[in-house]
This record gives sequence, structure tokens and C-alpha cells, in this order.
Amino acid sequence: MKSFFDNIILKHPIRILIALFLGVSILAFYATKLEIDASSETLLLDDDKDLKFYREVHQRYHSPDFLLVTFKPEEDLLSKKSLKTIKDISNEFEKLDRVTNVTSILTVPLLESPLQELTKLLDGVRTLENSEVDKTLVKKEFLSSELYKNSLVSPDFKTTSIVVNLKDDKKYFEILYKRNALLAKKREGSASKEELKQLKIVSKEFKEYRDQLREKDHKSVQQVRKIIEEYQNRGQLFLGGVTMIADDIIGFVKNDLLIYGTTLIIILILVLWIIFRQIIWIILPLIICTLSVISTTGALGLFGWEVTVISSNFISLQLIITISIVLHLIVRYRELTKDYKHASQYKLVINTILSKLNPSFFAIITTVAGFGSLVLSGIEPVKNLGWMMSTGISISLIIAFIVFPAILITMKRVDIKKGSEFKLGVMPKLSIIVERKGKWIFLTSFILVLFSLTGASKLIVENSFINYFKKSTEIYKGMEVIDNQLGGTTPLDVVLTFDTKKEKKPSSKNSDEFSDFEDEFAQNEDDEKYWFTVDKMQAITRVHDYLASIPEIGKVSSLATLLKAGKTLNKGKDLDGFTLALLYEKLPKNYKDLILTPYVNIEYNQARITTRIIDSNQKLRRDELINRINKELPAVINDSTIKFRLSNLMILYNNLLQSLFDSQIKTLGFVVVILFFMFLILFRSWLIAFIGMISNVVPISILFGIMGWLNIPLDIMTITIAAISIGIGVDDTIHYIHRFHDELKKDHDYLNAMRRSHETIGYAMVYTSVAIILGFSILVLSNLIPTIYFGLLTVIVMITVLAADLLLLPRLLIIFKPYKKKHLS
Repeated sequence: MKSFFDNIILKHPIRILIALFLGVSILAFYATKLEIDASSETLLLDDDKDLKFYREVHQRYHSPDFLLVTFKPEEDLLSKKSLKTIKDISNEFEKLDRVTNVTSILTVPLLESPLQELTKLLDGVRTLENSEVDKTLVKKEFLSSELYKNSLVSPDFKTTSIVVNLKDDKKYFEILYKRNALLAKKREGSASKEELKQLKIVSKEFKEYRDQLREKDHKSVQQVRKIIEEYQNRGQLFLGGVTMIADDIIGFVKNDLLIYGTTLIIILILVLWIIFRQIIWIILPLIICTLSVISTTGALGLFGWEVTVISSNFISLQLIITISIVLHLIVRYRELTKDYKHASQYKLVINTILSKLNPSFFAIITTVAGFGSLVLSGIEPVKNLGWMMSTGISISLIIAFIVFPAILITMKRVDIKKGSEFKLGVMPKLSIIVERKGKWIFLTSFILVLFSLTGASKLIVENSFINYFKKSTEIYKGMEVIDNQLGGTTPLDVVLTFDTKKEKKPSSKNSDEFSDFEDEFAQNEDDEKYWFTVDKMQAITRVHDYLASIPEIGKVSSLATLLKAGKTLNKGKDLDGFTLALLYEKLPKNYKDLILTPYVNIEYNQARITTRIIDSNQKLRRDELINRINKELPAVINDSTIKFRLSNLMILYNNLLQSLFDSQIKTLGFVVVILFFMFLILFRSWLIAFIGMISNVVPISILFGIMGWLNIPLDIMTITIAAISIGIGVDDTIHYIHRFHDELKKDHDYLNAMRRSHETIGYAMVYTSVAIILGFSILVLSNLIPTIYFGLLTVIVMITVLAADLLLLPRLLIIFKPYKKKHLS
């Protein structure tokens, strides 16, 4: 490597820098194409079989996209002023391009205010908007009707929901389903070359169209927000809905990228000034950090890697790791200038680079291994973070070892100015502790391990989606109102599939009032008209009632909802299949889409019972609830010919949570094994490799102790901490062992080697750790709670790792004396 630096970097520094700047400029162009993906798909497992079923169900049932506005007026909900506000705000919403219609207490059909005969439903439906009605009866209907209670209005009748239905975008779903079908073939390994080529084209088309649609959604959300603001003086309004949540999360990610980057740069400038007090040691690291971040961002844009909630901190991570590389180079250069006062700039630079190249290379390789272990996770955004950071760190290493020597060689030697040397008085004290308090170090380590093991046994994965956000965010406020007052948030479906061989034609014995239509039905015996059999309706009702009896479940809706409401209208008699078939045939489309088509699919002989889980329920245990429903449903259905399957976001989210333990074990297990073998290759000693791993595994285990004892659940962010921390933490271990070996060669005295190592590399380790700790601490500025936990827990782990590298590691080296005399000669 010496000849490479001599003949290329140090011989032609200006040309090298110009070439590098040109390359980075090209990547800077692609950096502008960096995309952010905050869709719900980024939080799903890519090989989840339930995801495939969920997509099938979504295709088969009427499931329009919508925004949900909750309204709590200052006056009574049915007062003229409140109704006028709902009318005015609905009119404003309906003027927006993306909005197809608005559903509210003004527009839903009133069936019991007063009770009207079922046949008259077909002649015209009464609503608050189009009829003069008794408001006492209306209030009673909203609070007691199976159609509206615990959904359209809150139980205390103070809050109502206004559903802003968005236009269906058929093209989007056509491209999405086409891409998913090709993607499924690729994952199964059955895709042909032509289909793989087609997948690339469709994926590109999907991204472009999705981005256009996202712009429209963003515009719609902003327009709805603006309208809501104008009506805030008439009551309390919150906005909710999947579209709004996705749009806000994109805003959070963009904000985090900007805040992390700028705040961290300011912190780094302050830290570098406090440590070195020389402008060059501020400017040079900033140049290297900036070039590294631009290059990585450009590479992400060039290869189409999208930033997600999980990878929104990639800029801060890369800045932290880049600065740690440069700090080791600066500290080494300053050591040489201090020790060799007459050495030329060339000798100082080449010796700095060559003495740091080996440990820095292995330190970065181990960090890459830490991030690389994340690709073993089945969670797509976690895998992406692994790939993104592995690429970014590698870029940082290359740029640091090109720019640092190339710029310095063009300058005169930079001596340490008087008063510019910052040293912590704690380092000599740490040397004394290592020398005299060995038992205390081991006792503390043992207690730490005990704390970690007991805490790890308490680890949980239960985490409410609402708890991902700060309480001050609109997402949290809106979800809290919907969750507690309007029937829950997380959807869970039960899909029943009937056996076609067991079909019975519906009875029409109770349908005298529909005799005018009987002949017509008799002449058109097709599936749609005769689908509604007694057996099916009874099975659906049993499942509906069972789900409604579960405390963790809020609103339940299905065909049984209509059956219950219809029984009231039908003079207390159950609706028969003939009547339902008639309603299915004759009911106006807007009402049919509201009370029938979301729950029945005649083509596939299926029925869907939809529920919403109360996500903020402290007693909710998702996996236990799903297992209980799966176990009890066969007895509830009481018909072996009817198949059932659970679906929707509750199932997909639970699958993600249950995969966290597996992902944690896989990623941490991989990184421990791979780092052990890297240590073995680097130090060529089983004993040193073992000492190195112990010095990292013991402090990092504190993470699981803290999380277990403080009931902090594992989530998609916290499962990455252990692998990332060990990847970053071993850098100091490698630098310390490398320096300890060099110092030991001087007099073969382990205690003296420890003292000298603390006085030299010890300071570099503290400087880099301080930069890393401050860097991670800024993550507390995020609006996302998992990101805040990630920052705080990583800070604690990095402090513990530093303490272990300066106390436990040297103590183990002194006790076991792993170096033989022949290796020191």
C-alpha cells in the first residue's frame, strides 16, 4: 500500500482531489433523486403468506381509501349550528379534486327515525340532510343502531366522524397487483427471464406513478388540513386515516434527515474545536464527512434505494462513523508531530496513513459486518438499512484515506499549538483502576451480565402502533380519539369461505310484501339472488356476535349488522334470504357500498366480518388474541364445511412483531460469530479474539437488561441496536489491541503497555466515542418514539462499550498475557 500512496495519492494530490470532486459532483446529481417510502408495505414482512391473502381480500371487497375527520362541537351534536358546520365543512371537502363524496351523520340512511317499512327503503332513503326528522329518534338510532353505534358517533354522543372518501385509482392498483404478482414469482424462484425483465419495467412504472399519486395525496391532505383549520373555532377537529399517516411520516422522515444532518454538523464543529483548537482539524473532517454523505446519498438515488422510517437516520449514522475514522487519523498525526519534531510532512502523513490503514480497515469491516447482519432480518426496511449503511461506511473509508493525505500533503506540517491540546484528567485514573482494582472490574462485569440476563428474560414485543408517535403529533391525537371513542383503529378481518356443494335456495316465506318481485326472481335463478341462505346468515351472525363479545375488539361490522338492523325494520322478524337478495339487487349503489359490498363477495362465495382493535388497550396481547380467536372460531362456526381465515393489518403487524425475536437472534448471532473470526484473522490468536469479543458482548448485553426491566418492547428500530453497537464498538477494541501490541513490543511489560496505550489511543477512543454519543443523542429530536429509543439506548450502550474497552479489555490482556515473546520480538 505504501507504493500506492507514494505513487498516486501523495505524488498527484491535486489531480486526485479534482477527480474525486468530479465523481462526487456526479453523485450529487443523483442525490437529488433520493426517494422516501413511508407506505405501510415498508413495515411488513416481504415473504409473509398472510400478506398475499390480505392483498387478495383487498381486491375482492369494496375498500375505498379515505381520510377521517373527527369532530367534537361545542354545542350538541344535533344542534343547528353543529349540523351546519358538518354541512359546510363537507361541502368544502367535496370541492377537492381527489374527493368523491363525504359520509357523515347528515348523509347516512335513517332507518329507525321513525321505523319505516323495509320495502320503502327501495323508494327513497331518509337522511338528516334530506328530511325533517325527530332528532330525539335520530340520536337514539345513532347510539343504538348496529350500523352506527361506536363508529359514526361516540358513546357519549359528543364526537362524530366525517369520512372523506377519496377517488379510486384503478391504474395504481393495476400496476401494484401486476408488480406484486411478478415479485411473488421471483421470490418463489419460478420467474422466467422475460418476467424478471418485465418486473424491472413494472417496478419503475409503479414508482413513478406512486410518486405522482403521492403528490396528489399530499396536496389533498394539506387542503383538508387547511379547511379543518378554518373550522377549529367551531369545535375540536382531528384528521386521521392511512393516507394522512403515510403523508405525515414522509414529512417526519424529511424533517429528521434535515435536522439530524444540520444539528450534528454543528455539534461536531464544537467537539472538534474543544478537542483540537485548530481550524484545519475542523475543516478537514467536515470536508470528508460532507463528501461521504453526498456520495452515499447519490449512490442511493442512483440505485433507487428508498429511505424509510428505519433508515431516516442514515445521514447521522454515516457522519458519526466517518468522524470516528478521521479522529483516529488526526490523533495519530498529532502524536507523530509531537514525537518527531523535525520529521517532514511527507513522513508524518505516510506514517499516519500506514499505521492506521490496517486497524481502520478492519474496524470498518467489522462495522460493515454489524450493519450487514441486518440483511438477515426478514423485515425489508431493516434489510435496506443494512445494505445502505454497509455501502455508506465503505465509501467513508475510501474517501477518508484519499482526502486526508491528499490535502495534508499540499500543506506544511501542522504542529500542535501551545494550549491546543485537550486532555481529560480521567485517563491516568482509569490506568490506576485497571492496575489496582481488577476484582472490582470483574465483579461489576458479573453484576452487569446478571442484570442483562434477568432483563432479557422479560423482553416483550407487544407495541401499540399509536405509541410510535409523540403525543404532540396530530397522528397520535387523531388515532387516540378514533381508538377510544369511535370503535378502535387496527383492522382485523375474519373471512368465511362457504362450501358451494352445500348451497340451499333461500326461503321466501316471510316475503309477502315483496310478492311483486317474486316472479321476477323465479325467472332469474342466478347465484347472486340465491346466495343469501339461512345457513350462511346464521354462521355470519354467530361469528359477528362472538367477535363483538371480545373486550379488545371495538367496532364489528358484517352482513349481520344489516341483519340486526333489518330485523328491527321487519317488525322483529329475521330477514330471510329472499329479502336480502332483493336488497342486494335493488339497493342504490351508494348505500350498497356502505352496508353490503364490503362484507359479501358472491363470486368467491365469501363473507367478511370486519373489526377494529382498540390499539391503546394496555391489556391487549396481539398474539394471544389471534391464537384465541383461531382456536375458538371452529366451535363458534359449528360447520366443518365453512373455512375461515384471519386477515388485515392486525395479522400483518403481529407477524412483524413475532418475527422480531427471530430477527434479533439472527442478526446478533451472525455479527458475534463473524466478528470473532475477523478478530482471529486480524490478531491470529484464539485467546485475543476471545478477549476482544468478551469486552464487547458484556457491555452490549446491558441493552437487553435495560429494555427488559423498563418494559421497553423490541421493535423494528431497537432490534438493530445490538448489531450496530457491536459493529461500531469493536472499532475501539481493534484500535486498542493494535496499539497495546505496539506498546508491548517496546519493553514486554504489560502494565507499562497499558499505561502508554491509555495515554495515546485512549484519548482517540474517548474523542470518537464522545462524537458518537453526541451524534446518537440528537435522535431524541425525532417525532418517532422508536427513533428516540434507538438514540437513547445506543448512547447508553456506547458509553458502556467505551468503559469496557478502557477497563475490562486491558485487565483481561494483563491477566491472560496472550502475547508470546516470539511475537513481540
